[in-house]
Amino acid sequence: MVATTLFWTSLFSLAAASPVLKPRVVQSRSSAPQGFINLGAANSSQTLNLRIALASRNISGLETALLDVSTPSSANYGKHLTKEQVNAYVAPSVEALAAVQSWLSSNNVTAASSGAAGDWLTVTIPVAKANALLAANYQTFQHLDSGKSYARTLSYSLPAEVAPHIDDIHPSTTFNKPASARPVLSVPQASKAVSSSASTAASCATTVTPSCLQSLYNIPTTPATESSNNIAVAGFIDQFAQKSDLKTFLTSFRTDLSSSTTFALQTLDGGENTQNAADAGTEAAQQLDIQYTVGVATNVPITFVSVGEDNQDGDLGGFLDIVNFVSAEDSIPQVMTTSYGDDESDISIPLANKLCNAYMALGARGTSILFASGDGGVAGTRSTSCTVFGPTFPADCPYLTAVGSVHGTSPETASDFSSGGFSNYFGTPAYQSAAVSQYLSLLGDTNKGLFNTSGRGYPDVSAQGENVQIVSGGSTEGVDGTSCSSPIFASVIGLINDQLIAAGKSPLGFLNPWLYANADALNDVTTGSNPGCGTEGFPAKAGWDPVTGLGTPNFTALKAAAGL
Repeated sequence: MVATTLFWTSLFSLAAASPVLKPRVVQSRSSAPQGFINLGAANSSQTLNLRIALASRNISGLETALLDVSTPSSANYGKHLTKEQVNAYVAPSVEALAAVQSWLSSNNVTAASSGAAGDWLTVTIPVAKANALLAANYQTFQHLDSGKSYARTLSYSLPAEVAPHIDDIHPSTTFNKPASARPVLSVPQASKAVSSSASTAASCATTVTPSCLQSLYNIPTTPATESSNNIAVAGFIDQFAQKSDLKTFLTSFRTDLSSSTTFALQTLDGGENTQNAADAGTEAAQQLDIQYTVGVATNVPITFVSVGEDNQDGDLGGFLDIVNFVSAEDSIPQVMTTSYGDDESDISIPLANKLCNAYMALGARGTSILFASGDGGVAGTRSTSCTVFGPTFPADCPYLTAVGSVHGTSPETASDFSSGGFSNYFGTPAYQSAAVSQYLSLLGDTNKGLFNTSGRGYPDVSAQGENVQIVSGGSTEGVDGTSCSSPIFASVIGLINDQLIAAGKSPLGFLNPWLYANADALNDVTTGSNPGCGTEGFPAKAGWDPVTGLGTPNFTALKAAAGL
């Protein structure tokens, strides 16, 4: 009896002497980004829809596989992975899932699995519970420009045994703007008189139409034939594509096409595509993207994917949801173009990595993902106040193709608003290292200290993006922006994919290794720059540059580079 008492006394003493493992801070920031104000503690009963990003089993292996099927010199070029093969890389390990589920259960929190590979968990809990679970302090922050507000925390913590298995929790320290994922599109310009006869390349110097693009970039008018080929157009923040406006657009600018040519619709998060003229959208982003995919990629099937605002965690939730939605499909689009973006610095590094890896996964399956590079020059969206250059995300993700803007025809010149530069999050990928090194050598000490010389450079390519004619709300107008450029380049890729599929070959998939290996298949742009932050920005130079990329498309040369 005495021995037993001594044993338990000794055990309790050891326990008291052992360190108590406290949750460790895994993410923090000193303050909210510029443009936000703190309104105080978030209501303790406010509901948060937390998304927990689980660490993938073998993301480095997926990167190797992506480059293997995307590099022209590889024996496996074009042998894209199946959904099951990709999911095997992306899925969390059994141990990781068990550890996280055990932690949540011990805190009386129930999680639902999401994501094509099960690498996301979703929990719906009140702010008070989130604060306790994450040792966080959720507060209400208002975005001054939009007036919108939402709950965010400047830090959160996780138990030591769980932290290695969780890449990110959202929403937490990411402060994407509520108008975020906003279209990177300039204010509409006054439209100049234009007609369908404006079909020569030179006419693109004043007004851009499908006909002048076909002439300028050698884009064929021959209708595509392959029904399995598809271009997906991503839509956010209640920007809708009007079928009546598309009909008017085709009647005015593609008289050789049936004016009844239309597009398919997919929705998620309560998305819709209302057809009231008043809902056309003040910035006309979806009008533009739909009109210039339907109007340039002749007869390639187009799908408008409309993402609603039911994701409850700010607009970046739509980015998460659309890539998870598309990745879960058995039949994925061969091309996806997106005309939205945000400042890289507003997104936490772990969340940016997780999203970028999701684009990698989709690219490994054979989707060419294109994003507009942004409209703030080297300043990003901080055009009024910046001391260093501001990269844009997702355009700076190395697993997608970023598209900048040019104007004019003799020669084409970089648009001064065209965002480009170097990421502070992602390093220079091997496929562009030689091109970036050459540019930095030519640049010399210009802009020294204002950007990351070892970062991923963007954009990769460019296309016309000024005074591009669209029809919105029944009226024809010209618009500027890299939002114009991305769907134009996407249309070129869609038409090449059509011919590849017709020839029994694989679609192009992740484009960048192929593009950088065939730089001479693009029209090099060597004039113009993208000023900002009190500088002239980056000048366009011979070869790749961080304002126009490798240059603009030459369909004939790109087709030959694709082996057609």
